[in-house]
Amino acid sequence: MRQAQLRLGRALRAAVLCALAVLFLVPFYLLVRNGLADESEITAPGWTFLPRHLRLGNIGELFADPAVPMAHALWNSTVIAVLTTAGTLLLASLAGYGLARIPYPHAQGVFYAILGTLMVPAAVTFVPTFVLVSSLGWVSSLRGLVVPTLFNAFAAFVFRQFFLGFPHELEDAARVDGLGYWRTYWRVVVPNSGPAFAAVGAIVFIGSWNAFLWPLVIGQDQRAWTVQVALSTFTTAQNVNLHELFTAAAVSIVPLIVVFVGLQRFIVAGVERSGIDD
Repeated sequence: MRQAQLRLGRALRAAVLCALAVLFLVPFYLLVRNGLADESEITAPGWTFLPRHLRLGNIGELFADPAVPMAHALWNSTVIAVLTTAGTLLLASLAGYGLARIPYPHAQGVFYAILGTLMVPAAVTFVPTFVLVSSLGWVSSLRGLVVPTLFNAFAAFVFRQFFLGFPHELEDAARVDGLGYWRTYWRVVVPNSGPAFAAVGAIVFIGSWNAFLWPLVIGQDQRAWTVQVALSTFTTAQNVNLHELFTAAAVSIVPLIVVFVGLQRFIVAGVERSGIDD
């Protein structure tokens, strides 16, 4: 009887997981299906699981469209996401290590001040940040798109939580060898903190890649467009280019899938060891 109940429970869990997997995969299916169809099949009242005529040429048409520099937008998003991720990891990990390991007056107050910035809506700081960036002449530049996004309070918080659980024995051994805080951080802490760096890096990369409002305001020149800004140009008051919109959306999520699949094991380990749920 108990064995039958266990098998039934496993079967129910498997059924629920399969149903959820299908539910989460539906948006990806719609992107691919509509990206390989023409306008008439996308808007047709009847529905077919696959288009009657697969239009693989939609991809070539997308990158050949003179009105939307999709290839350049993909390159811009890649450069911005990589630089933002690298800069955020450096600054946030240094801040987190300092908060977790270096004793100094008012350290707790500094930590609470950083947490306090998480409660400030982004809309409140948006205009002052734009005025500052504009006064520096960084509009439509890589600096304007990257530098204001490097300071991430959430990333600093995650690193602090992770470093609080970092083994003291490793740092004590580094102290015996004559290493100070800086060299201990670089030679001991960073090489042994791969899960935390992978988890925060994946979150920051995905957030940077999906950012829309800030790149829209700062990237006023077409050559400064990111993927999300380029996607928005397929839908205007005068025209809606559906097949290119779906094709571009499908192409734009490929880097995110690669990053997430490649780092998912480290993401789970990093979040578990960061103590976020403590």
